[in-house]
Amino acid sequence: MPLFGISGGSLSPIKLLSLNREKDIQTMTEKNLDLIFGLKFVCSEFQVGNFRLDTIGFDEEAKSFVIIEYKKDQNFSIIDQGYAYLSLMLNNKADFVLAYNENAGSSSKKADFDWSQSKVIFVSPSFTPYQIEAVNFKDLPIELWEVHLYSNDTIAYNKIKSQRTTASLGSISKASKAIKNVGTEIKVFSEDDILNGVEDQVREAYMLIKQIVYQVNQDVEERIKKSMMCFYTGGKGLIWVKPTKRNITVWLRKGNYRDRDGKMIPEGWGNYPELHLAASEMDAVFIRKLIEQADNLQK
Repeated sequence: MPLFGISGGSLSPIKLLSLNREKDIQTMTEKNLDLIFGLKFVCSEFQVGNFRLDTIGFDEEAKSFVIIEYKKDQNFSIIDQGYAYLSLMLNNKADFVLAYNENAGSSSKKADFDWSQSKVIFVSPSFTPYQIEAVNFKDLPIELWEVHLYSNDTIAYNKIKSQRTTASLGSISKASKAIKNVGTEIKVFSEDDILNGVEDQVREAYMLIKQIVYQVNQDVEERIKKSMMCFYTGGKGLIWVKPTKRNITVWLRKGNYRDRDGKMIPEGWGNYPELHLAASEMDAVFIRKLIEQADNLQK
């Protein structure tokens, strides 16, 4: 899709520039890790055994590590490399904890982290159709992100959305030992997982909230973390939605919000404003007002 700049009512084409080196991509990404992915930077060029991992990030909400690799060429296997990195991490947890503690000045232990939500992100100017097809499994802890640099000093990071079929990589008879071993410890959660066992009213209320989120801001990214759906905009959390059997709990982007009685909504998990909603009393107008307020806080 061509892009144009606007100047005095005239359009001028914005050219796609070449990112010549993996290091260029890595440097820009690491300096803006929180803005792009919502991750905390841990370390760069992390040496573990015979491997050197480009970037280690940390998801503070999920309490899990994220391995980020940058690719300029397209001659690599998404599945093989991704699972090799995850297997390496699971077999060397102490090294990752030490790197985190040195960066954060903490004394955390292995048990303080959620290893089940770890993942790998590949960043590249482009991926082949075969690489994109390779991530179409429902339980794959691997993401592909394309990065494009433009002539107007603009850079874009676009997550490639997989089809997430019902097929499970671990169920394939020819799955490697690394895939099967990683699959026993790392779990990729789906929307069906977080809605499993909830009452019909809760499911309907959840879908209503999701619909309102997309009405307020179509440019949202969904991130599923164990028991909740997280909606992000601009790399920052907008709203977190946790369905339970009969009710829904939501957390909003940090700010000052008032409930329907005009009282301040108190802080809860992660110091985010926390609201408990009865599925049977869902107020769409009130929910929209809160989401619009949260969305405007980033603008």
